[in-house]
Amino acid sequence: MRVKDIMQSEVTTLGLGDSLDVANDIMTLGRVRHLPVVTDEDRLVGVVTQRDLLKASIASVLDLSRRAERDWLKGIPVGLVMVKDVVTTSPERPLREAVELMIHRKIGCLPVVDGERLVGLVTETDCLKALAGLLPAGSA
Repeated sequence: MRVKDIMQSEVTTLGLGDSLDVANDIMTLGRVRHLPVVTDEDRLVGVVTQRDLLKASIASVLDLSRRAERDWLKGIPVGLVMVKDVVTTSPERPLREAVELMIHRKIGCLPVVDGERLVGLVTETDCLKALAGLLPAGSA
C-alpha cells in the first residue's frame, strides 16, 4: 500500500496572507487539525496546527469572549505561527514508511508533495482507517 492509496487529495489550505481567525474557523467548522499553507502556485511553505492556534491564542489565559479572541487572531498572519520546516512525503512512498516517519517525528500529518507542489495530505486518522480496513470484521 502506498501513501497515494489513502491520502486526501482535496485538501483545504491557507495562504500566507490569511490570518489565524480564518484558520480557527476552518478548523472548527471542518473539524480538521492541520492546514497546509501554500503559495498561489500550490507550493507548500508551512503547516498550521491546532496546537499552533492554541499557542497563539490568549483567550484561554485571559478568559476573553469569543469575539475578543477572534479579533486578536485576526491580527496574526499564519506565517508567524506556522511550522516552516515541514516533514513531507511523496504519493509513491510505501505507507508503512510514512507511518513510521509520523511515529518517529511525533507528527499527526504528512503533507504529500510532488516536488514542492502540494498534492494531498495523510493524517493519523487516514492511517487508522486504512488499518481498520485490513482487520477482519468482528475481531477483538
